[in-house]
Amino acid sequence: IRLLDFKKNRKALLDIIYSKIEGVDYLSDRFIDGSRGQLQDICPFTVFGIFNRGITNERRTRIANQLKTELNLDPPAPTHFDGIPVLNNQNSWFFGYADVRQPEDIDILWEVFEQAITFESTGLNSSQFEQAYQAAKGVNGVAWTLTIGLYWIRPWSYLTLDGKSRVYISNKLGIQLPKSPPDAHEYIALVDGLLAEFCKNDCPAHSFPELSRAAWLAQESELIAPQVVQKSEESISEEAQSYSLQNILQDGCFLPEDELERYFDRLKSKQNLILQGPPGTGKTWLARRLGFALLGSKRASRIRAMQFHPNLSYEDFVRGWRPSGDGKLSLTEGPFMEAVSQAQADPSTPFIIVIEEINRGNPAQIFGEMLTLLEADKRRPEEALELCYKRFDGETIYLPSNLFIIGTMNIADRSLAIVDFALRRRFAFVDLQPQVGSTWRNWVVSNNGIEDSFAKLIESRMYDLNELIRNDQTLGPAFRIGHSYVTPKRDEQITDQAAWFRQVVSTEIGPLLDEYWFDDLTKSSGAQAMLCDGM
Repeated sequence: IRLLDFKKNRKALLDIIYSKIEGVDYLSDRFIDGSRGQLQDICPFTVFGIFNRGITNERRTRIANQLKTELNLDPPAPTHFDGIPVLNNQNSWFFGYADVRQPEDIDILWEVFEQAITFESTGLNSSQFEQAYQAAKGVNGVAWTLTIGLYWIRPWSYLTLDGKSRVYISNKLGIQLPKSPPDAHEYIALVDGLLAEFCKNDCPAHSFPELSRAAWLAQESELIAPQVVQKSEESISEEAQSYSLQNILQDGCFLPEDELERYFDRLKSKQNLILQGPPGTGKTWLARRLGFALLGSKRASRIRAMQFHPNLSYEDFVRGWRPSGDGKLSLTEGPFMEAVSQAQADPSTPFIIVIEEINRGNPAQIFGEMLTLLEADKRRPEEALELCYKRFDGETIYLPSNLFIIGTMNIADRSLAIVDFALRRRFAFVDLQPQVGSTWRNWVVSNNGIEDSFAKLIESRMYDLNELIRNDQTLGPAFRIGHSYVTPKRDEQITDQAAWFRQVVSTEIGPLLDEYWFDDLTKSSGAQAMLCDGM
């Protein structure tokens, strides 16, 4: 109800959000002239979405508390979020960008917000709520999320029809749902029908919050039957494995949480991200997991990985004439165009391409005209271009907005060319650093049985080695040694830690140092001796 005070003064609400609430950079509008900037208007559901989207629970709690403080709310902010539906990070607004939305869209959303609260309180003006709901259903980009917003504001009165709940209702309760977002009459009928169902003793849930939590638990424990949603067993298994930034940290990411969140936000806003850093800093490892977090689950079928190399061409990567079985040439789609087609076929879900060693080939030559289409503000049909090899006259191609590209780049490889400026402009670049610190130390002690004192010794020796490399005029910070070299596989128990470390130095770090100092091997051998001294 406090938000209704801002219905006629949304600028004041936005001032609070942008000045007092963390992590709202994603609320960046796109205007008709192509420029970007802060939102000039906002709906109440999108305010709830600031802390009900795919971010860590700790961050959700902080943001909820910030909103409580700045809006002078009496009830305590939530401290756990189990069973509360969240928005996909790529669809966390309830309205479109300024360059496509209608002038009345946000007013319509405020109206359904107010009518939903009034209807829940009095039950007297159903027709006004239905009218407001029907208008809001027509706002571009709302779709099923309208029901999520209604559930957030009054969870005991309104049904959420997020993906988990729809599958659960169909499977466990045997209630047939419409294939597209319901109109006002259908939605109210569903609400009334489920309220009646809750009264039955054998019903697995007896309220909308219980239903939402049961749906969440069912998917967490992989209880959803594959035949209900008519997807493959592999697809169901993948979707059941929910994944977030918190899972990346739990999997062994040694980055500070706020730094990881910054990288994730850059991926979402720029849509093209390159992880660059010294060898062993976990670039490929992190690229794949950022993709999982973007998807919200471990859906490997939505992530396609490939590697650039000097002989890769546009014809290999995008489209070209290739030999066919009958001795003729056929126009064949490369892996990039196959990924584009997959993403276009399912625009509601992100699709991620991971390109390893993106600067090992010639990116400008390999991408061709696709380099222009990579830009986030050109991901729409009106920006489509003709390809070098057309299948028919007038064929044009654009990249869908749900296609994301994550590249990795080893900046210590002397054989690689400088990255083309055109590529740099279209990608966000983040630098990964060696993370042999306290977080790494706690990890190997807890997961690999390494003694804390020995882990501290490795930490000290690796720091000294990296300082030696950093200060070497022929090398520099790009050649430092990353933490992956001294991080055993998860749950691999190290019984003889000194022998293990000596093997790592002799078979992995040592050969790399020999390559670094190929013209001064005494420096390499001295560095290796320093690492293993006394072990």
